[in-house]
Order: sequence, then C-alpha cells, then structure tokens
Amino acid sequence: MADVYVVGAAQTKFGAFPDESYRTLFTEAFESAVESVDGEFDTDSIDEAYVGTLGVGGRQLGLSGPAVTEHAGLDGTTCTRVENACASSGTALRLAVLAIRAGVADVALAGGFEVMTDMSADRTRYWLGVSGETEWGRMSGMTFAGVYAHMAHAHMSEYGTTREQLSRVAVKNHANGAMNPNAHLGFECSLEDAVNSTSVADPLNLYDCCPTSDGASAVLLANEDVASSLTDKPVRITGTGQASDRVGLFQRQTLSSIPATRDAAEAAYDDAGIGPDDIEFAEVHDCFSIAEIMAYEDLGFCDRGEGGQYLESGATERHGERPVNLSGGLKSKGHPIGATGTGQVVEVFHQLRGEAGQRQVGNLSCGLTHSVGGSGGAVAVHVFEEGWA
Repeated sequence: MADVYVVGAAQTKFGAFPDESYRTLFTEAFESAVESVDGEFDTDSIDEAYVGTLGVGGRQLGLSGPAVTEHAGLDGTTCTRVENACASSGTALRLAVLAIRAGVADVALAGGFEVMTDMSADRTRYWLGVSGETEWGRMSGMTFAGVYAHMAHAHMSEYGTTREQLSRVAVKNHANGAMNPNAHLGFECSLEDAVNSTSVADPLNLYDCCPTSDGASAVLLANEDVASSLTDKPVRITGTGQASDRVGLFQRQTLSSIPATRDAAEAAYDDAGIGPDDIEFAEVHDCFSIAEIMAYEDLGFCDRGEGGQYLESGATERHGERPVNLSGGLKSKGHPIGATGTGQVVEVFHQLRGEAGQRQVGNLSCGLTHSVGGSGGAVAVHVFEEGWA
C-alpha cells in the first residue's frame, strides 16, 4: 500500500460569519491549504475530494460537496460528500487515506464545512436531539447536552469524577485557545468562572459545552512520490481507524465510556504499529468536558475511571507529558460540525512541522486526532508521524 502524507492543511477562523456562505468558507480553507504547501502545488492534480458536512444550516442539502469544490475551482474533480455527524470530516480523511493507499488516487483532498449560526431556535433544538440520540430520545425532549450530561452523571457516580475536574477541561482548553487566532472563543477563563457558570444540563454548565460555530477546513494528501516533490517536512499518516456503535445511550452497555473510541483507536494503533504510550500529543473530541475525560481513558492514555485524576495531574497541559487540544479543542476553537475532524489535523500538521507559533510545544514526532459523531455512534482516529517512511 502507498504511504500517505499531509502536504498542506488549513482552516478558516471558527465563529459566527453572517456575511459568508458555506461555499466561500470552504474556498478560503482550501486556498489557504494550497498556500501552506512548501512546493508549487497544482490543484488539477487532485484525483479525489471527500468533503464532510452534516448540513444543519443554510442551504446545504443535496450536492453540497460538489458545490463547494466547484466554487473552489475543482469542478472537474470527483467529489464525495460524507455525512457521519460530528465525525464527518474525520471520516472523509479516512476515505482519502484509503484511496491513496489503494492507488485509486495519487493526490486527494479531505475537508469539511458547516454554517450553523444562521439557524432558527426550533431547528437548532431538532439537530441537537438527533445528533446524539435516536428518535426516541428526541421525542422525549433529549438534547445533545442532555446526552452527555447522562454520561457525566454515570462517570461521576462510578469513578468519583468531580465538578472541578470537569471545569479544568475548560480552563486548559481556553488557555490554549487564547493563543489560537482561529478560535471562536479565544479567551482564557478561571476555574472559579468555569465551576460557577450557568447550568445547561446538570451536571454540565455553560463552560462544559462547546460553541455553535461556522467554519471550514481542508487537508491535502499525497503519496510519497508526489509528496517528496512538494516538501522536505513530511507528515505521514501512519494509522487510521474507524468504528461504529449503537446510537442511543439506552441501547449501550455503558454510559461512562465510548466503546467506538476504544475500537477505532485500537485499529489505528495496530495500523501504525504503535501503542498509546507512543502518542506525544493529541487533538480529541471535547464537545463537552466529560467527552475529553472519557477520551483519555478510551484512547488508552490512562486506565478506566482515572481520566479526571489524569487531567488534574497536569499530564494533558500544554507543557505536560502528553498535551491534549493545543488548538483549544472544540471547547475554545469551536465546533462547526463538518469542519471539526480535518480542523484537528491542521493543528497536528503544524505542530509536527514546528510551525504552530505561540502554541508550539517542543520537537514533537507523533500525534493523534480523535473525531466523534454524536454521542459515539461513529468515531475516527488517526495517527500522524513526522518524517519519511
């Protein structure tokens, strides 16, 4: 199988952009990704494009994938729209990797977009229900925050996870996001503010929840023959894993874990020929604070039930033994659903190349991205390493 390299990656700012459309946002991300390539990149060389979007706002139904690639000047490029809830562009990335590995493509584009801030309150309530639950949960009044509140209650009950530990996720990620010019909520917050914030779905409060964002991201992938002509700072995708699970929480055997994360991570580690101890930093799916704590455990960074203590130890801080969400994560950087998975890749790409500016941490060589759809019905995990194969 062909080795796969990231040769360019970029995202727009995440936030609220009433004067932008999903086409203009994706075009901005794509053009910036092309500019990030070291060598002269020919956009006509892109064989396949995979674009993730949930299509929750604006006019994004139907052929929105080809619509954005056409607007970006890729009207002759084969494009596939990918919808896998919040894991949409993480899944798009996996499809692009597999296409290059199989020899179907020499060069591929993976990206995503979402315009979410133009929605009515009624429609917002609708997608918040169906993104994380079955129709039964939605009809009973379940919201996305409510789904993760159930998971938080279970984790706190089973393992003694505390209110303060949940809030420390927000404090850490806001501190990182304050250094990210693309962050939606690019400001620091105190532990006191995070603990005492307005309740959303007990035990989760405002600072436990990521924002609703507009934005786009794009990643350019190539096989080694092409990549070697474009860069002398290679970033290789050495592991890819994806898993699915039951959508409804009431259908699962556990509420305090996301089994699909464990399965996807195991597949990615096996693919890369490494274990969780080899991961030096990670961008994980922290749509709610409890999601990040569970991710530590499900990705194998610590034992089950020890996520809160692992966070509190400082291990996942910017200068800890394994920094997590140096970009600010979904909590601070933002969560335009379709753009999130490949948005995580942007941070890993720049960190591994030593180009993350104020957020740069040492000389990193191995990173991971973790993208979750809904409450864990779909998960994509990827491993990235610096250097040629």
